[in-house]
Amino acid sequence: MSASSQTPQPGDSQAYSLSGQLRANDGHGVSPETRRKVVTASFIGNFVEWFDYAVYGYLATKIAVVFFPEQDRHAALLATYALFAVSFIIRPIGGFFWGNLGDRIGRKNALALSILIMSGATFCIGLLPTYNSVGLLAPGLLLLIRLVQGFSAAGEYAGSSAFLVEYAPPRKRGLYAAVVPASTAAGLLLGSLMAAAMSALLTESQMNGWGWRIPFLLAAPMGLIGRYIREKLEDTPEFRAMAEKDTAVKAPTRELLTTYWRTGLIASGAVLLNAVGFYVILSYMPTYLSEEMGVGKTQSFIATTIALLTYVFFILLTGMLSDRFGRRKVLITASICFILFTVPAFALLDTTSFTVIVLIQVLLGGMLTLNDGTLPSFLAELFPTHVRYSGFAVSFNLSNALFGGTAPFMATFLIGATGSKLAPAWYLVGAAAISMTAVIIAKETAHKALAQAPVTDSDESTSKSSEFTNSTLVEETP
Repeated sequence: MSASSQTPQPGDSQAYSLSGQLRANDGHGVSPETRRKVVTASFIGNFVEWFDYAVYGYLATKIAVVFFPEQDRHAALLATYALFAVSFIIRPIGGFFWGNLGDRIGRKNALALSILIMSGATFCIGLLPTYNSVGLLAPGLLLLIRLVQGFSAAGEYAGSSAFLVEYAPPRKRGLYAAVVPASTAAGLLLGSLMAAAMSALLTESQMNGWGWRIPFLLAAPMGLIGRYIREKLEDTPEFRAMAEKDTAVKAPTRELLTTYWRTGLIASGAVLLNAVGFYVILSYMPTYLSEEMGVGKTQSFIATTIALLTYVFFILLTGMLSDRFGRRKVLITASICFILFTVPAFALLDTTSFTVIVLIQVLLGGMLTLNDGTLPSFLAELFPTHVRYSGFAVSFNLSNALFGGTAPFMATFLIGATGSKLAPAWYLVGAAAISMTAVIIAKETAHKALAQAPVTDSDESTSKSSEFTNSTLVEETP
């Protein structure tokens, strides 16, 4: 089917008019001004949540010193990343909770609550006592707060993506949804800039004494600002239409597991490259460069910061490309790039040239944007409105719990076990191969109307809604 034949036409259930307004299925127009507010609120809210969550990774070497007893440096770093990984265990549970909440009471309400929990937990990390003060109680309290952070983060990425996709014009859903990973990278960027600045300006004793606390303490005011902005928005036209028709299901997650479980499995597989690649390339990389490659800490953070700047730009471009060429083509291209170029790229990192290191990181980040900029719209489009939040949240967080949160730990462990600094690269290649397989099985979701909530038995179009049940899984045979 050609792209032109798939373009919404006047009179379709969803069409983008010349005035720039979307005539949604519920009949309500969405003005460009409203969409700008939605994009701004989504960007700021997601930015705050992921700055809070990711700063732990950038300060991993300091946390190892502050919260664990003096021991072998490699062992302390492993303990820090093990704590990072354990916090992901709760993310599938959080995915069920936030997905169920977002599909029942609305995307806006769920997102406003999640940012409050995340910011409060992050602020508390900045107040924790050190190992030298209270012994093993210090890492125990850190673990508890990381679990709260993981619980909150489980609903953010999925909720923001669903929110934007349901507000976006049909032909621009990829671009709108790409705002989510762009804001995530912007949060990482601020964390990287702060870590680089503090490493350059503060002494080792100052960083270990009080400097590490600063990024965590900033979470409180940032979180309150993000929550205030989100509270000013209406929920999405798709959700409001479903609520008005009273077609929301009482147990969205149960509906997901019984009716859409195949779609969920495919979605979880598609997320794998994102889960591993995001945390290896954008979070673990400064530690990898400083600890394994002998690059200075300040230089490591600067290189990552430059890569993040280019990542934010490229990810929006990728969203546009997925609108033009389709989600599957871009996602498959991303996997092929990782399979072919990851190992050579990591091999070139073992160099004394700072310029080469920066260029390699920009390349890896650019490859990752092909996946990250497309995945939010792809996942949101896989599921119909009544289980969209749940389907996205559960599949996304399941893969991140099993493979994303463990990525820094696995990278460090594999290097120690194999003696090869290329071990993380091969781990990425494996993740890319699995993701590519899942995307190949899935059906193209771009250029099609969003699937709606199930209709009542009295509705004569019941058969039409049933067509979408798991119909996004298998590519049509010519």
